Formats: sequence, structure tokens, C-alpha cells
Amino acid sequence: MIRNESVTRVAMFLCFGAAILSLAVHWRVTTTQQQSDNYAPNRKFPGSIGETAFGASTTTDESIPGQKSQRNSDHKSGTVIQNVARDTDIPNNRRLVGAESEPREIQNTDTQPKSFFTQFSTQQKTANKLGMKTQVIVDLSDRRTYVYQGDLVIASYPIAVGKKGWETPTGSFQVMDMQHDPIWRHPITGKVFPPGSDSPLGERWIGFWTDGRNEIGFHGTPDIHLLGTAISHGCLRMRNSDVRLLYDQVKVGTLVTVRD
Repeated sequence: MIRNESVTRVAMFLCFGAAILSLAVHWRVTTTQQQSDNYAPNRKFPGSIGETAFGASTTTDESIPGQKSQRNSDHKSGTVIQNVARDTDIPNNRRLVGAESEPREIQNTDTQPKSFFTQFSTQQKTANKLGMKTQVIVDLSDRRTYVYQGDLVIASYPIAVGKKGWETPTGSFQVMDMQHDPIWRHPITGKVFPPGSDSPLGERWIGFWTDGRNEIGFHGTPDIHLLGTAISHGCLRMRNSDVRLLYDQVKVGTLVTVRD
């Protein structure tokens, strides 16, 4: 009888312990699941779209996948990453991911003034593609030479013209002779001037008129202060830099029209 009561008590203790253990396990599972549910919205899942939420902040030491390499390269180029504000805009060394950014000023090279030679080259290439013919018009009263391609003026140069008694001939002519570093013989004294920086003919000669003995044409001059005057023996004096450009714009056979 006593032994049966002892067995019954042991069985009761075991059942009671099993019940307590079951309750403890159930409470632990429930608590863990609630903690997991509360933590899940703030977790980061590498490779997902929402790894860094739009409008969320990250510390400067925390990398943002897909933007790390871009940020490094932009620091080198001096620009600001699109959609990322600069560090100085956010206190406490935090960087805000947002829709707007404040880009640094970038110099637009496309708005810088182009040199005259660059503009001429562009115009000349365009005119050549359209099959326009080049012609030169000399206006003695304006003391200028104009280069046309079709109806388009692609260049204009100041000149010195023939003095009284040695007037530059007017009319229509063609380029007939072109020379680098020409040698000049004085039409009166016959003195020969070799080529060089001090040569009266400068660096280029473009002849368009002759009487069989003497020639008249465009040429450079070291005396650029005389441009705009009537000082020559009929030739058209130009700056050496200008006559080099004109030399490249014309060829033998190019029409030259000289008018008062």
C-alpha cells in the first residue's frame, strides 16, 4: 500500500514537471518569435532593393552597396555624386540619401571662346562639303581683304595698298604664283632681299597680277604699323600670321577681285 502511494506521488511530480517544462518552452518560442518580428523591418538584406532606404541616413564609415566605387571616383574628379548630399551639408558626419543634390560648379568648355583659326577651319570644312568655291575680294577703300566661300565670308584681313603712282590694279584676276619665304627684288634699285623675318615680302607670297616683268600680289610684312595705309608699290601687305592663313585658304586658280 505504501509502495503504491510512493509510485503515485512520483508520477504526479513527473507530470507536473513536464507541464512546467512545456510552458517554459512555449514561452521561449513565443518570445523569440516576437523579437524576430520586431527586428525584421530594420534588417538589411544584401543585394535587395531596399538595402539603404530612400531618405535614410548612413554614417560616413558605412558603405552603401552600388555607390562605394562611385563615391571614390567622384572625389577624384571634384564632382558630387548624384542623389547624395555633401558631407558638410549634414551634421554629425552623416550623409543623407535623397532626390536632390547640390552639384559643384563645373566649367563648361563648350562655352569658352574659340580662336579665329578654329572658327575658320570649321566654316571652311562646312563650305568644302557643300562644294562652295573660294574667292578673294579686295576692297581698297576699306583697306581689307575678304575671303568668301560661296556667299559666306570666312575671313577678313587688314592690308596696306599701293601708294599714289603705284596703285594696286583693279579688276578680276586669278592666283598664279604661290611661294614660301619669297625673295624680293626692289623694282627701282634692283636690290635683292633674301628671305627671313626682316624680308619686305614676309613669309608668304601669293601673286595674282603680272605685266611679264613685275608681279603684284599678297605678301607678309614686318612693318605691321603701316597696315591700313597706301604705302606699297602696288602689292597688298599683310601681317605674317594673316598671310599664312590666306595661303592655306587659296590655291593657284582662285579668283581674286580687286575693287575701289
